[in-house]
Amino acid sequence: MNKSQQWKLVGIIVLTIACVWLIWPPFTVKDKDGVMLQKGKINLGLDLQGGMHVVLKVDMSKLPVEARKDAVERAIEVIRNRVDQFGVGEMAIQRQGRDNIVVQLPGVTDRERALEIIGKTAHLEFKIVSDNVEDLKKAINNEPIDGYELKYLEGERAGSEPLLVAKDASLMGDLLVNAKTEFSSKGFGEPYVSLTFNSKGAQIFANVTATNVGKRLAIVLDNKIVSAPVIREAIPSGQAQISGNFTVDQANDLSVILRAGSLPAPVIVEEERTVGPLLGADSINSGMKASVIGILLVVGFMVLYYRLAGLVANFALVLNVLIILACLSLFKGTLTLPGIAGLILTIGMSVDANVLIYERMREEMALGKSLRAAIAAGYHRALSAIVDSNLTTIVAAALIFKFGTGPIRGFAVTLTIGLLANLFTAVTCTKVIFEVMCDQFGLSKLNFMHIFRKVTNFDFIGKRKIFYIISAILIIAGIAIFAIRGNSNYGVDFSGGTLQQYVFDKPLNLDKVRGILKEIGYGDASIQQYGNPKEIIIRTQQDVSTKLGGIFKKELADNPFQILRVETVGPAVGKNLRYNALMSLALGLAGIMIYVMFRFDLKYGIAGVLALVHDVFVAGGAMSLTHRQFDLTIVAALLTIAGYSINDTVVIYDRIRENLRLVKKGSFAEIVNLSVNQMLGRTILTTGVTMLAVVSLLIFGGSVLSNFSFCIFVGFLTGVYSTVYIASPMVISWHTKLAGVKKR
Repeated sequence: MNKSQQWKLVGIIVLTIACVWLIWPPFTVKDKDGVMLQKGKINLGLDLQGGMHVVLKVDMSKLPVEARKDAVERAIEVIRNRVDQFGVGEMAIQRQGRDNIVVQLPGVTDRERALEIIGKTAHLEFKIVSDNVEDLKKAINNEPIDGYELKYLEGERAGSEPLLVAKDASLMGDLLVNAKTEFSSKGFGEPYVSLTFNSKGAQIFANVTATNVGKRLAIVLDNKIVSAPVIREAIPSGQAQISGNFTVDQANDLSVILRAGSLPAPVIVEEERTVGPLLGADSINSGMKASVIGILLVVGFMVLYYRLAGLVANFALVLNVLIILACLSLFKGTLTLPGIAGLILTIGMSVDANVLIYERMREEMALGKSLRAAIAAGYHRALSAIVDSNLTTIVAAALIFKFGTGPIRGFAVTLTIGLLANLFTAVTCTKVIFEVMCDQFGLSKLNFMHIFRKVTNFDFIGKRKIFYIISAILIIAGIAIFAIRGNSNYGVDFSGGTLQQYVFDKPLNLDKVRGILKEIGYGDASIQQYGNPKEIIIRTQQDVSTKLGGIFKKELADNPFQILRVETVGPAVGKNLRYNALMSLALGLAGIMIYVMFRFDLKYGIAGVLALVHDVFVAGGAMSLTHRQFDLTIVAALLTIAGYSINDTVVIYDRIRENLRLVKKGSFAEIVNLSVNQMLGRTILTTGVTMLAVVSLLIFGGSVLSNFSFCIFVGFLTGVYSTVYIASPMVISWHTKLAGVKKR
């Protein structure tokens, strides 16, 4: 073993140990009461552990122009203080764009309470209530009263009592120094919020109470009266209290909000995604099960087909997974459910590179070369195809990250890390292992199984017009179905509105649910059973989950339920997400075309992208045909299809380029047909192995990833077809056209 091999082998061993050290223990362990027993190194996304993802827009229109400069930063600080006091661990609050704030609250599933805390402006005012009965009657009859306005006292106990309140506040909440929950010494010890002012506030409060004894003082929070006690005497202590038939939680939350201060401007919930703990646990179980089964299927196949070389490939695969998890741990990344999908996909694509190398080695050994020479030649000749195929998929992953949001970015990050790691593990690590086995252990032979023992001689090119017609029919049918379904094609991400998913203890009667919705004015809501008769998804334009929850408890009292998830997207956000999705698809295809043109030439780039467009349209048509909806997850799937499909295409293009140098006889069309036949076994083999992981995802990945895995499944199948019958023949067509243009 020479020094170069020694250092490389030591480096691989050190890297493997370092990765294990970085990720162990990988996941947080809690007992049945939710108490943490062990802190994990890898953060789980909200879709895996439950929690809330909220996008807030700061309403700048409510602020003067000169106070807008740092409004978002001030709002972030106030929200962070509130959440800190609320007791949420590992929260994430950051600015997004010009005036948006993203708030992520892991483990928080009481969405109404959380939205109240982070979204309430908490603009606190103290206003004198007029005791003029005649003026109050005039105000009720819509007559204007100078300096006063009509408001109604909030709360169950007070009902809707009208009060004539001064327009100008006597005291503002910005003079508060503390707010805390206390309990009344009378009655049943009801909770109230005790307020303490600073010295300036105490002085003002003393003056206000001294000059208005006998009148009521309205305590106004966000333009709503929450309490209006009578001033019995002057209060010089700087102490006040808010009472209003609060529960303990409500009093605590109000105290938190007031202590943290008011937001500089109102905030609007533009987007919300809440995952309940039950769905989060199910997602973890489904994702892990799909991962384990997918890995076992791929590992088993590689050992069965490539024997000893399969074991080497499996080591590279395991190291690839370790590198992905170690990077997530090192850089504080988050593993999401789509991230698990990216992990499974990376496993399949990792095998793809090894298959390409091994098939090259098989060709070299068939020429009579020694194993050592076949290894060197196999890695050398496969390198360009491996680099090209991985980099084209990285282009797609980069665009998913750029235009994606939330968990979809986790998919892009996982896929990108996996592909970069793959370039190292498949090309460097396995080669070093083979060299050591040859030099130190006398390995001189490798046994592989065969799909095609001889190169096939099918006339793929001659039949191209037939398959052009078949593809045209598939695409036109898909477009027609999509057009007929219209807006039904779009999920909440793109159409706006609210998705609410419930699971009940017993099977549910959909007609009864529809009747309940009709009673509250939402008879046009979309209702569907999801997964099993106990689960339903309700789509409405407004968020009615709170109202529905109360009605379900009353009307379906014998059938308890849990909210699995709530997703709310504003119409403007939905429109923007749809635009970004189309842009990401268009730019992804353009980026791939430019890369292929750069590596080959114009005809290859055009033909390759036409094949990708074919795959995207066929997969999209299959989604519409099976009444599945398009959302951000499906955009990620379509870009993945494009990135993976170009892999096989690039490998064939690489063989065409090589044969143009080596084959001295034959037309361009004949060389293309020869190249397709030479690579047919490899194309079927690599896609087949990757499909083992995809099928595992489709069957065991759970309901949340059902649409994603179905789209990937269809796209990968059509990708094999388009590589052989669209991408390769199209090169000939464009070769002829461009040659004619050049001649003219």
